[in-house]
Amino acid sequence: MQTVIATDAHDAGRLLMAGKTVLVTGATGGIGKATAIGLARLGARVGITGRDVARAEAAAADIRAAANNAAVDAFAADLSSQTEVRRLAGEVLDRYQRLDVLVNNVGGFWAHRHVTADGLEHTLALNHLAPFLLTMLLLDRLKASAPARIVTVASGAHTAGRLDFDDLQGEQKYSGQRAYNASKLANVMFTYELARRLHGSGVTGTVLHPGVVRTAFGAEDQATFFTNIEPSDTAILEDDRPGCRDVDLPRLLASRERGERRLFLK
Repeated sequence: MQTVIATDAHDAGRLLMAGKTVLVTGATGGIGKATAIGLARLGARVGITGRDVARAEAAAADIRAAANNAAVDAFAADLSSQTEVRRLAGEVLDRYQRLDVLVNNVGGFWAHRHVTADGLEHTLALNHLAPFLLTMLLLDRLKASAPARIVTVASGAHTAGRLDFDDLQGEQKYSGQRAYNASKLANVMFTYELARRLHGSGVTGTVLHPGVVRTAFGAEDQATFFTNIEPSDTAILEDDRPGCRDVDLPRLLASRERGERRLFLK
């Protein structure tokens, strides 16, 4: 485990991602959108995903304007549905002949238990099963585009996570925090094993904790923790714009360092 500040003064202003194609899931706002803007500014062609077509298209327009880069594509898919994940993968493969980076950013926190169209607990389905399935479906294209990268946004909450294989769906006892912690632990475990299996393939696997960032995270079904945060308390939260966090994701993805990386901590 290591803390990394992924910046390089010599790279300032250069289009380090020119000619590269990147897919960022859950990029209509927050960290995902900030990452997409940063990568588009570095010259990448960027695909973003969102559940709602109109919101995804509006976010893509914002990113094009902010990055002065017209090469931003919007894909609409509800990634809590495995059918939608498979459809998204098919659309991405049809549109992109190469894929240099996959950023598994989509995720969320729900205080109460919800069930997806597949009958799965929502936190597990969106936070872990979606990136797992999408990665597997796009892996051959990533290998064909090597050197390539797969980056999964996890959380420091993984350290409190526990995978209860007797109750993975939270049917017996549900806690939003416990479900979230477990899903982030699953992200970390998945990436460690993925990196091991991909060693020598030209594709690297990275998992990171982005820090505590001021976004709309958890707003759909807020836990008491979120609702009790006073306006003055948000001063402790960091900005979600590129370059405002210790782990600057766009620069990390654009860096020349291609060595395998496992876990980046705030």
